[in-house]
Amino acid sequence: MRILFLVVCLLLASLPATAAVINVEFNFTPYFAPADPTAKQVDTIPGKAVVYLNNQVLAEQELEKRDLPVLFEEREISPAVWILASSMGSGLRKGANSIRVEFTPANPSQPYLARFTWSEVTDKETRTDDGAGRSTATNYGGTGKEERPVKGKVVFERGFTADFAVDHAWHHYPPITAVSPADKASLIALLKERATLFKPNFAAAYKLLEKQPNLTVPAMKKAKCLENAYKVGIRVKAPTLEQLETVITNAPELLLQGKAGSPLHPINRAAFKKIKGDENQMCAAMALYTLYPPRLTVVRTPTGTWEVVE
Repeated sequence: MRILFLVVCLLLASLPATAAVINVEFNFTPYFAPADPTAKQVDTIPGKAVVYLNNQVLAEQELEKRDLPVLFEEREISPAVWILASSMGSGLRKGANSIRVEFTPANPSQPYLARFTWSEVTDKETRTDDGAGRSTATNYGGTGKEERPVKGKVVFERGFTADFAVDHAWHHYPPITAVSPADKASLIALLKERATLFKPNFAAAYKLLEKQPNLTVPAMKKAKCLENAYKVGIRVKAPTLEQLETVITNAPELLLQGKAGSPLHPINRAAFKKIKGDENQMCAAMALYTLYPPRLTVVRTPTGTWEVVE
């Protein structure tokens, strides 16, 4: 029996370890079908793409007509919209999620092709040999593609698993199904408090930016991104009760936006041009639109207070 046990252990040890999924990548491209099927590039369709994560708006992107290269023998197209699950923020759930891409073309009568692809990124490389002495290596696991000829609006939706996501406590809060007048008054107070962070010496605002893993806040401080914006006259105002719109999602999150989808904190875009240097302009815009996005997601804690989901 002991010998059999040792043999089984040796066999298990010799088996390759299963690769773990550490990210999921999604690509979307609307494009004109090329007359030449071997064309090295395609033209994208102008329009607006809206990406939803778990039925909530994740991102909006205006697409212009531009050339995109067609790559490799598989005729992969560089994406017009590229989405990484690891960059989806705290709304990404540990376990089951859904992503939806809705695209509305500028010309609703123009036929086109719409391509939606997905790839799992794993923590191990997989090598393949073509039998002629050539090998390739990739850390992509499950991949797939959906493509269809369409005219007008197109929608792609897919479920995916993100066991690599952070499991936040608020993910398990009860869903919000109603917003009372008292709730709205509390939300206005929360937005006013957030707006006051944009003032000299900006320490509280920079501290809030540090919660964003994709930002290098020390470099932003050194470049005085927020100071430069304030210096040219940019200011942040909270909406009034009449201007606030709350969007119930039947989930723990509540979406805040301006009435008729207007920005929650209108910021004078033209004023950014007064900041000297393109990099300084970009830095200031990135900082402010991170602190004050067009829409803001909040949750209600078990104690009844409202918090912004960073």
